[in-house]
Amino acid sequence: MRKITLCFALTLSFLNYAQTQIGNSDLEQWENVGAPTEEPVNWNSFKTGSGNFAGFANKQIERSSNVRAGASGMYCARIWSTSVLGIVANGTMTCGRINMGSTTPANAANYNYSSTADANFSETCVDSPDSLVFWVKYTQAGGGSQTARIHAILHDAFDVHDPIDANSQSHIIATAELNYAPTGGNWERKSIPFTYTANPGLLPGYILVTFATNSTPGGGAANDEVLIDDISLVYNGGVGLDEASITPMHANYSNEELSLFGQTQGTLMVYSMNGAEVFNGLINGKATISLIGGIYVARLIDHNGNIFSTKFSVN
Repeated sequence: MRKITLCFALTLSFLNYAQTQIGNSDLEQWENVGAPTEEPVNWNSFKTGSGNFAGFANKQIERSSNVRAGASGMYCARIWSTSVLGIVANGTMTCGRINMGSTTPANAANYNYSSTADANFSETCVDSPDSLVFWVKYTQAGGGSQTARIHAILHDAFDVHDPIDANSQSHIIATAELNYAPTGGNWERKSIPFTYTANPGLLPGYILVTFATNSTPGGGAANDEVLIDDISLVYNGGVGLDEASITPMHANYSNEELSLFGQTQGTLMVYSMNGAEVFNGLINGKATISLIGGIYVARLIDHNGNIFSTKFSVN
């Protein structure tokens, strides 16, 4: 549980406005270390949950020094899954609050939510980020094709739920989500673009971010483990990867070669529609990328810092 609100604005020298970041995003600050109620400051897990079964919560988060080379600090967050009588509880970390209303993992009474009246269980965000970046090391205890999950919801002043329910839907401004496979014992950097909704007139007020050891409630196995570090919101001057942000640039993909037209030089990032970054590198007109069929977003940052985006398809 958070004792103070640590949401802050980060002013960068090349921008003329403040940009919201999530408090304790480097996960260096912790409270009750070693106790059952150990949690990172500004983040929450089961021990500070609500609901009829909150009193039965297990400890499933702790501070870890198993950080990657080049990390910004000494610590990261470790979350893990547990199993009681064959029922798996996914490890979860959120800047909102976990509601435990049922012993059945997929029951609608189990959800995370922003409690906007309580700074301990909500995170202020009054800006419009383009993407969310974090570092992760995901290890499976069991086999199969299970995936871990990150889900971020930018919303107005309403206590939205994750999973998003019918009451929350009209309050959603943007979402960023990714289900990802084990990282093979390595730390990996994930960059997930926000997709902006068509809800007009909404003003950003809060962000609900949730990390989980499995994308399916009750999925995976006991002792699946996710290490998380260095979370950041990225602002490139756009309003997200919706159609309104597309500027004069076109892309064509053929025979594993991506060609750009209109804007051709700079740093290119390519995202699949589930938010996975599939390419990041310098480009001068063309890039060789092996892509499977689907829709992708190309985002180019030129040498002057201007942002250009477009969608393209791969057959």
